[in-house]
Amino acid sequence: MRALGPYMKALSNISQIRTETLAALTVSLALVPEAVAFAFVAGVDPLVGMYAAFIIGFVTSLVGGRPGMISGATGALAVVMVSLVSDHGVEFLFITVVLMGIIQIVVGVFKLGTLIRMVPFPVMLGFVNGLAIIIFLAQLESFKIEGEGGVKTWLPLIDLAIMLGLVALTMLVIYALPKLTKRFPSALAGIVVVSALVILADINTPTVGDLSSIAGNLPVFAVPDVPFSFETAKIILPFAFILAGVGLIESLLTLSLIDGLTDTTGQKNRECVAQGVANVVTGFFGGMGGCAMIGQSMINIKAGARWRLAGVLAALFLLLFILFASSLIERIPIAALVGVMFVVVIGTFSWSSLRIIQKVPISDAFVMVLVSAVTVATDLATAVVVGVIVSALVFAWKTALHLSLVVAEGTTEFRRVYSLQGQLCFASVSSFKELFRPASDPDEVIIDFQNSRVWDHSAMEAIVDLAQRYDRAGKRLFLLNLSQSCHGMLEKANVLLEPAGENDPGYRVTITGLGGSSGGS
Repeated sequence: MRALGPYMKALSNISQIRTETLAALTVSLALVPEAVAFAFVAGVDPLVGMYAAFIIGFVTSLVGGRPGMISGATGALAVVMVSLVSDHGVEFLFITVVLMGIIQIVVGVFKLGTLIRMVPFPVMLGFVNGLAIIIFLAQLESFKIEGEGGVKTWLPLIDLAIMLGLVALTMLVIYALPKLTKRFPSALAGIVVVSALVILADINTPTVGDLSSIAGNLPVFAVPDVPFSFETAKIILPFAFILAGVGLIESLLTLSLIDGLTDTTGQKNRECVAQGVANVVTGFFGGMGGCAMIGQSMINIKAGARWRLAGVLAALFLLLFILFASSLIERIPIAALVGVMFVVVIGTFSWSSLRIIQKVPISDAFVMVLVSAVTVATDLATAVVVGVIVSALVFAWKTALHLSLVVAEGTTEFRRVYSLQGQLCFASVSSFKELFRPASDPDEVIIDFQNSRVWDHSAMEAIVDLAQRYDRAGKRLFLLNLSQSCHGMLEKANVLLEPAGENDPGYRVTITGLGGSSGGS
């Protein structure tokens, strides 16, 4: 059996390569209509979206920090690009994408990608649910037709019924095939079955070709044709920072989601650098920029892809579509791709969040719903920032409520020992000050910090202010069980802590050091 080990491993690798290849084909087909649609949203030629999907997908899959994650042109970035393109033209978009990439590289190099750990779980659930809703709403556009004056209306009843029927058939194939075999990606099977039905039965329904032709040549390197001046910098800098932020937030949250699905750990800072490199290259080759795509990433992972191979092949398939197979791809019915994305929506939405919403704290439930709503109403970056801020404020409020003072052992007629319970930070400073009454305390007061922690400058200043209050009252203040970080923080503020005598605990706060504090009263 040991001798068969290498052969079994080889067979396993061959099987995985087949899985990766089929997953890549499915993903590439799902990328086409979205790349075209997002190009329209941004106000650029469809090939600009296709080039972005190819280049970004290829580079990030090759050198990124999360094997199996798919990147390309996204709607979250497209909506930010609209005003830039309409006001200044596509060349300004290209140079902005280059600058966006440079900013992302800097974020990765300085290891700022790990800041994604600051995103609380309710915000993550809100992000997932909001993005699922956005993907769903985006598919509804496929059921509409542009009428007079550019106003979109629903398809005629018969055409709408045909579309819905084909979407339902696609979803049925996707859900039914795994019960028969798992050797072929069900999403790809759904696309093939519905496409064959439409072509052979000559069913009149919208196809990819109705969106736009995707035929083209290889992308060509070109330095964006813009004046390199201070005025140009003023125009592109704000857009570059916004695009970089939105792109990184969506990419890192998608990375975290896939980490959870695969029980593996991606490299966040490496992914930041890879996204940046991809966008720099894209900008010089006429692409609109992009980031990770949760929908296509879910398709890839659910199809069994775990290596970098699937992402690389998906990008290469896109290039082949552009160069050689555009006429074939353009015959794929939109309904088949909409059906695939509806399945992605169902799989992406965290249905468990609906069950637990009444079991979690009200604040967490509120944050979850808020992030979902803001994601749909504005954009992902705004939603995540809002969610993190609200979560931080809730945490600060709860921290302030859980600060208390207990009279501890060792208290006598001439000495009182207080045990501080809870976290001392900016949110709890007011409560901390109200706990002490220097005028009514004995001559010696000891504050034991064993069950507390000094977190920030506001807390430090509160201690300094308290020491001054006791000094003015003619009382001596001692601090017991200060952590090294707290001790160092007070020393930096020019507060002198003198070791107490053999019979005295902790450190005595001396009045000579208090005068140098910037926040003393």
